Amino acid sequence: MYNHIIMKILGIETSCDETAIAILDIEESENGASVRVLANEILSQIELHRPYGGVFPNLAKREHEKNLQPILDKALAATGQVTIDAVVVTQGPGLEPCLWTGITFAQKLGKEWNVPIIAANHMEGHILASLLKKENAKEGGESFAFAAPEFPSLALLISGGHTELVLMREFGTYKIVGKTRDDAVGECFDKTARLLGLPYPGGPEISKLAAEARKENLKLGAELPRPMLDSNDLDFSFSGLKTAVLYATKDRKLSADDIKKYAREIEETITDVLAHKLEKAIEKYSVESLIVGGGVIANTFIRSSLQKLADSYGIPLYLPHASHATDNALMIALAGYFKLEKKQEKDFTAKGNLNL
Repeated sequence: MYNHIIMKILGIETSCDETAIAILDIEESENGASVRVLANEILSQIELHRPYGGVFPNLAKREHEKNLQPILDKALAATGQVTIDAVVVTQGPGLEPCLWTGITFAQKLGKEWNVPIIAANHMEGHILASLLKKENAKEGGESFAFAAPEFPSLALLISGGHTELVLMREFGTYKIVGKTRDDAVGECFDKTARLLGLPYPGGPEISKLAAEARKENLKLGAELPRPMLDSNDLDFSFSGLKTAVLYATKDRKLSADDIKKYAREIEETITDVLAHKLEKAIEKYSVESLIVGGGVIANTFIRSSLQKLADSYGIPLYLPHASHATDNALMIALAGYFKLEKKQEKDFTAKGNLNL
């Protein structure tokens, strides 16, 4: 007989510059897992780090230390002080000072509440968050069903610090088949935006100006290089794109239209590379579904382009709900829940990869 499981999981995310805590009510039955979000608190530090043009680790750590307890209090108050069955915390990858702040806080809670502490992989969280399908609202919070993808499945993880292609032949097994050799996609957006004189974070700024360029039919005269487009592997490289923008714009006074043209070309270059590598991987591994996660998938042009790619192969594309694309504790709680079900031991090495 199937064991009907109901658990309340608290997730903690402090891998970079978001301080986040979520509380999930997860009900697992023979029909699959249903996830009700009791609390999902996120405090972004973007404004604090904007003057540095990127995340300043020690400042981020200080803000996490200051904000974790107030955010926890707010999350618990929103749930009516429910009893927590397990605490899940990001163990990596991420900025080590920030990670340890969250880990230390989780260990304290685990001791006080006498509940298990689960170490979760940040990138696995992004994969799982993309598999949540929103259901009709239920009393007490948003509700999501967990969709099992068709296997083999390929996940593309794109964020400020990561660009990875991950093959999943069955649920919970991961193999990295491609990754960036230098800059990540989000990092490339930020660096090229800085060269154009745009504020941090650069990705949303480039996306906005690129959309304006398409609307106004503005296009750069020459294409920027598509790094590693024709390599024999599935790896990425974006540092060359940054360098090309540097030399193309150096000592030039760019007009507003010039900046829009470059923004469009940068966005389309990155999208072309992502789509081309995905297509190669789909054919190499006979992929039956695609999953895309990470903060960069908030980019609407990339989303629509990858949807067209999936449609051309007749396979489903799983994308995160808009509020789950950037770093959040909901995805960490979800990753921890599945680790708990597999009875995996905690491991606080402050490191992390998907070859678990």
